[in-house]
Amino acid sequence: MLRKDVDFMALPKRKEVPKELTWDVTAIYADDSDFYTDLEVAKTLTQEFVANYQGKLNSATKIVAALKPLEVIETKLSWLSHYAFLQQASDMTDPHFNQLLRDFSHTEAEISAQLTFFENEVLTNDVETLETVGKLDTAHANLVRTWKRSKKHLLAPEVEQVLASLNPVFAGQENLYTTARAADFDMPDFEVDGAKYPMSFVLYENTYQYHPNPKVRHKAHKIFSDVLRQHQNTIAANYYNQVLKEKTMATMRGFDSVIDYLLDNQEVSREMFDRQIDLIINQLGPIMQKYVKLIQSEHGLDKMTYSDLQIALDPDFTYPTSLDDAKKYMTEALKPLGSDYLNSLMPAFKERWIDFVANAGKESGGFETTPYGLHPYILMSWTDTLPDAYTLVHELGHAGNFIAINKHNPILAGEPSLYLIEAPSTYNELLLTHYFESQNPNPRALRFAYTTMLTNTYFHNFITHLLEAAYQREVYRLIDAGQGFDGAKLTEIKMQVQKQFWGDAVDIDEDAGLTWMRQSHYYMGLYSYTYSAGLTISTQAYLQYLDEGQTAIDRWLEFLALGDQKAPLEAAKIAGVDVSTKEPLENTIAFLGQTVEKIIKLTKEIKA
Repeated sequence: MLRKDVDFMALPKRKEVPKELTWDVTAIYADDSDFYTDLEVAKTLTQEFVANYQGKLNSATKIVAALKPLEVIETKLSWLSHYAFLQQASDMTDPHFNQLLRDFSHTEAEISAQLTFFENEVLTNDVETLETVGKLDTAHANLVRTWKRSKKHLLAPEVEQVLASLNPVFAGQENLYTTARAADFDMPDFEVDGAKYPMSFVLYENTYQYHPNPKVRHKAHKIFSDVLRQHQNTIAANYYNQVLKEKTMATMRGFDSVIDYLLDNQEVSREMFDRQIDLIINQLGPIMQKYVKLIQSEHGLDKMTYSDLQIALDPDFTYPTSLDDAKKYMTEALKPLGSDYLNSLMPAFKERWIDFVANAGKESGGFETTPYGLHPYILMSWTDTLPDAYTLVHELGHAGNFIAINKHNPILAGEPSLYLIEAPSTYNELLLTHYFESQNPNPRALRFAYTTMLTNTYFHNFITHLLEAAYQREVYRLIDAGQGFDGAKLTEIKMQVQKQFWGDAVDIDEDAGLTWMRQSHYYMGLYSYTYSAGLTISTQAYLQYLDEGQTAIDRWLEFLALGDQKAPLEAAKIAGVDVSTKEPLENTIAFLGQTVEKIIKLTKEIKA
């Protein structure tokens, strides 16, 4: 979809953007002075905790007593990290913001190193003692599950302390990548048919890949790819350090495969991981090939290239999507979740939870993050188009999830498995599509509702990120086999994965292969595949809502408040979904197949 003309202006500097469209970090600390004061408080609390509990955690009652002061420290760290990180994400070129994050990271590393004794000592207790902790303090029963799993892979105390102190170094690869992408991927402006177009990473991702003019779209993709190609060896070397670090940690902790090591914290089996990738490639691939051939036919393209995949089937039909429109859509779409849920999110606009505007140096894409006990924060780049409304309702799904979690769980029981993390966000996207579907009885508008769901919800979360996961799996297989890679090898792997999914429906060239350089997810372990896992859960829960109404909604609201109380298999069952089998995934793929058939049928009706 074509963005407004304003988006073709050069990105403004951070200080030039309207304050009311930025997030308000003063809800965390009034100013830097308060931040640095609390940084010292965190150090003092840590020293007191060490003095009071080190060498003494040899009983269930003593462990329980230590949890409350530990949570005070963890809450401080949550606030401190968000104050520093959010500002740095808003402008990675700002030296002051970068220094704030460095100061926090150094202090966090010191504190983490000092606190390693806690888990080390706890895990020296027998299983019976650990289980007694859960009985004495049911709010923290999740920790017993985690401790029993971690006990198998614990290293010597002095080793754990050194590893904790190296946390800032271990985070270096992701920081280097995101900084390079935001500050160093300098892309030249271009011209098409006498019109000039500014170019940047953000403009390509948010504007040009959707552009209805193939000349603009293809030229922008060529420039985008050429700049990625110039940096591929540096980024590949940085990524190699990332996966080598992960492989080293896997080996140290006794895992044969880095994949098993990364799945361990998610409490997910290798079978569940492989099933998600293989079934989607093999069963959804042919369905999406049929859909993109329809796009090719409707647009009269000689061939379907990778740079054509994001264009709308009907680019001349859309909804107005100002921020006021988005508020209306959100309010109407999320009504089924009840007034309490809606009321928890509505302050987002008035209290400036959301950073809407794009500016030079700002992190691209979108994310949500919540300091414990405070309100959530959301980053995105608003361009007055419907995909932005989907991004907003997606991130508000995360926000609603963590508002519920923090209301019902202490901080040490608040973080769900990554396997579950994308379910609440994608559920909200499905409700948004359901709202549009319910408002539009004519064939063109109904087709628009279906294509919007397919391209905004499933394409990004179920396909783009899933193909990232398939690529990751091949990279980790190389590392497990003791092999390395360079930029050219990573491009080759990415091309192979894309060809496997798209078959002969899309022309996959080297430029398409360079898309391994577009995401920071590869620096977050096995995160990418969890989008499709979460969407499988949310799709089945959404379809249950259509069949059962309020009963299914009640289950979903209970699921949202779980936090880390249950492992993924048990948590999904609370939502009414059994992910121990392939049935939910196959049902979701079948739902998408039916959606594509509806779009094809409506297209024929519209033409007739």
